[in-house]
Amino acid sequence: MTKNKVQKESFWERNRKSEGYLLKKKASSVFVSIARFILLFGLCFLILQPLLNKISVSFMTEEDLYNPIVVSIPLHFTTENYEIAAEIMNYGKGLINSFVISVTISILQIAVCTLVGYGFARFKFQLKKFWFAMVMLVIIIPPQVISNALYLHFRFFDIFGIIKLINGGNTINLRGSAIPYYLMSAGCMGLKNGLYIYMIRQFFRNIPVDMEEAAYVDGCGVVRTFFRIMLPEAKPIITSCFLFAFVWQWTDGFYSKLFLSGVTLVSRSIANIVDGLAAYMMRILGTMATVSIARSNCILSTGTLMVVGPVILLYLFAQRQFVESISSSGIKM
Repeated sequence: MTKNKVQKESFWERNRKSEGYLLKKKASSVFVSIARFILLFGLCFLILQPLLNKISVSFMTEEDLYNPIVVSIPLHFTTENYEIAAEIMNYGKGLINSFVISVTISILQIAVCTLVGYGFARFKFQLKKFWFAMVMLVIIIPPQVISNALYLHFRFFDIFGIIKLINGGNTINLRGSAIPYYLMSAGCMGLKNGLYIYMIRQFFRNIPVDMEEAAYVDGCGVVRTFFRIMLPEAKPIITSCFLFAFVWQWTDGFYSKLFLSGVTLVSRSIANIVDGLAAYMMRILGTMATVSIARSNCILSTGTLMVVGPVILLYLFAQRQFVESISSSGIKM
């Protein structure tokens, strides 16, 4: 009698003794596994299908776009769409500017949010609940609500009348530069800063107070304890928040349009790529040209891939650390 036959007989024997419970449990487990696979496969397909479709279209010629036979694989493979999109978007300059601004803004945001989040988690001060409620309002209230106030504040920038006094009664205009955005990020009013403060606060609250008390006993002050003990422990949540900050800043359109109108960014270039295509065709052909809808959508899909491509590469290189940081942070409400 073979080993498999013995196992089968033992299974059915145990199932008979359990009055069919073992078979029901096994069937239920198989059904749940199949249902889970179908659900995950469907979700992954919904997420990846638009991206795969854009990748396919970006390598098609205009002839393939109107060919009913072509569905996903182009008959005439071309990289011309990427060359056109890169020229229209001024991609090289926009890529460098976007990377520099995204990295510096993200570092500044996470630095100040870490300090504020640690303060909310560990220290007691007057109106603590009130100020934390203000942090919640920063999360809840969309930035569009205060856009007019931000515009006027930085268009006619002044600090307690000091600039007017020095500048002959005139304010200064900070719009069109990155200075207002850096000032807002340094004051924890940048993009999604309230969310970062909340996440970091929750993380620090889950760290035992005994670690800090032991450091105080050993002679460490508050500042030294924070940098030597607490900051290394917070590396997972800091990594997560930095990646969130970088991605959100990279694709931001509101603050970039409000403050960085004079800076070439890939997130802003994609908004005008269709209009730029008409001007590009006119410059190439020398006469007024009508751009087809399919061609416009093709260039738009190509430009979109060029914008999200660096973010995808960042995730591919940082996915292991990102997943580990999420799983090890264990934020509890």
